Amino acid sequence: MKHDYLDQTFGLAGRVALVTGAARGLGYAIAAGLGRAGAQVVVNDLSREACEAACASLAEAGIKAHAAPFDVADGAAVADAVAQLEAAGLAIDVLVSNAGNQNRKPVVEMTPAEWQALQNVHVNGAFHCARAVLPGMGKRGFGRIVLMSSVAGQATMPNIAAYATAKGAIAAFARALAVEYGASGVTCNALAPGFVRTDFTQGLQDNPQFQSFLSSAVPAGRWAAPEDIAPAVVYLASPGASFVNGHVLAIDGGLLARM
Repeated sequence: MKHDYLDQTFGLAGRVALVTGAARGLGYAIAAGLGRAGAQVVVNDLSREACEAACASLAEAGIKAHAAPFDVADGAAVADAVAQLEAAGLAIDVLVSNAGNQNRKPVVEMTPAEWQALQNVHVNGAFHCARAVLPGMGKRGFGRIVLMSSVAGQATMPNIAAYATAKGAIAAFARALAVEYGASGVTCNALAPGFVRTDFTQGLQDNPQFQSFLSSAVPAGRWAAPEDIAPAVVYLASPGASFVNGHVLAIDGGLLARM
């Protein structure tokens, strides 16, 4: 009985989940978590080789995974990839928009092209992916969209203005989608991770001054691991979260509570 409850409330058997930026790091951990909950996983990244390597690794863990390389900033490529997946019987039930980039510079030193490059991946990427999967989700009467915001969208630090702006926009986009598509059986929420130990944050990890800041500022006293974030995605994608809509969930070890 206990296992039946867990399967019915949190299981994802029969669902197909597309995770962008999933070849490594946080995206890979999310894909693995969704797969362990029973979903078939579509692994997206820029490189086909990286996608296929991630799929092979997931397969070793008994997870059925499919490679889908494309650039989330290219709307036509996103639409084409989703159409091909649907034609192959892989209609997307769960979208996790995780792909991202970073460029740490003061605002006055950042060129317009550099600024736009971050908005193209984070904000436009989420838009392109959501736009591609929403018609099918609405038609089937079921969909789960999880967008990756950040604590930086709520409380920022020097030299990440473009990133913080993008992550703030992602949180607003999640609320907008929740309002627009909730009646169609589609929920949209965002996660706001704190500092996660991945290749993406290697520069901060190598900075002793930042390590000291993190130890004092985060009540949990440590970096997050990707595996600290993935279970929240599984929950938001599950039947148990069917009435959670338009929420931004901070997973930050208490950082925002102290700030």
